[in-house]
Amino acid sequence: MEFDRGQSSDPPVSFSPDAVVASFRAIPELLARDAALIARGRWLDVDCLLGPSTQPFHVAIRAGQIIDMAPAPVLMRSWRFAYRATPAAFAAYWQTMPPPGWHDLLALTKRGQATLEGDLHPFMAHLQYFKDLLALPRRNGFGGPS
Repeated sequence: MEFDRGQSSDPPVSFSPDAVVASFRAIPELLARDAALIARGRWLDVDCLLGPSTQPFHVAIRAGQIIDMAPAPVLMRSWRFAYRATPAAFAAYWQTMPPPGWHDLLALTKRGQATLEGDLHPFMAHLQYFKDLLALPRRNGFGGPS
C-alpha cells in the first residue's frame, strides 16, 4: 500500500523547530535581496504577526520592506492580522517541491496547520506578496529536496 503524504496530518519532512525559527529570522535579509518582491509590495504598509506558532514575530512592513521584526510577545504592540503556522507546516512549505496540502499558505489553514486571524484585508489584497515573502527560505535551500 502506498502512503499518500498529501492526505496525512503528519509533517512530510523531518525538521528542527530551532531551524524553522532561524530561517524565519532570515526573511528580512532575504527580502532585502529581492527587489522584485519589494516592488510588488510597494503599496503595502502593515504591522502584522507572522511566523511559527511556537515563536511568532511582530513584523512592520512599509512600502514592501520589512523595517522591523521582533519576537513576540511585545507588550502593548498591536497587529492588523496574524498568520501563524506550526513549525512542521513551515518546514514542509519551504521544501523545493512541497507535497499537496503543504504547498500553499491557505492550504495550510485548511489542513489545520496554520491560523489566519484579524483584519484579513491587507493579507488578501497582497496575497501573492505574502506567499512569496513567507516562501523566501525555500529559495535559501531550507531542508533540502523534498
